[in-house]
Amino acid sequence: MRTGIDLNCDVGEGMGNEHLLFPYISSCNIATGGHAGDARSMFEVASLAAEHQIRIGAHPSYPDRGHFGRISRVMEKKEFQASIEAQVDGLLQVLASLNLSMHHIKAHGALYNDLARGGRMALEYLEVLQPFRKLCILYAPCGSEFARVATERGYAIWEEAFADRAYEPDGSLVSRSQSGAVLTDPAAVAQQVLEMVRRNRVECSDGSFYAMTPGTLCVHGDNPKAIAILEYLTKCLSEASIPVLK
Repeated sequence: MRTGIDLNCDVGEGMGNEHLLFPYISSCNIATGGHAGDARSMFEVASLAAEHQIRIGAHPSYPDRGHFGRISRVMEKKEFQASIEAQVDGLLQVLASLNLSMHHIKAHGALYNDLARGGRMALEYLEVLQPFRKLCILYAPCGSEFARVATERGYAIWEEAFADRAYEPDGSLVSRSQSGAVLTDPAAVAQQVLEMVRRNRVECSDGSFYAMTPGTLCVHGDNPKAIAILEYLTKCLSEASIPVLK
């Protein structure tokens, strides 16, 4: 029987709503300057996360603030790895100044989706994160090639599902360019999450089901209904005896 679930949010992205999100969640992914964020925002959000006893993770992305990291990029290996290393190290320096530790690393946006497919980029990403292999966890899409490859290389993985995103039959996310890609109705989100954690599956855009066993669930901090979703979702999880594990 499932005893609980980690509930995470992407934060430090300029929304300024962290103080409203943090009472409901158990881990956060702090933007590290690639798509959003800077040293000041990392410091402020990490400090607040510590007050709420929330697990802190790095949220690196393609270096693309103009498109919020949501467009795939072709990058040379050295440039790509230097960017990821600088982003993660930037958060580590902030955390060190606060005497805090980094719990996990979760890629953002297009990078997250590109890594999910495995291949050369996934290997380059894992290579640059090698110093953190025994120090922190990687959040990875449920059932993805990236999760498999990372596990084979000795990384600790928490497989992640998205509470507020619609799914394609292959387990990928419905493109944000399509209607209905982002779920904003708290009841619909709760229904999807309970299907994920009780039956280990999600209903996809064509009515089929994709099998998954998530260890962590994400509600996007920039979802316009994020606070209402989290309030309703945590209530439903509690009623189903599935606590959010702090």
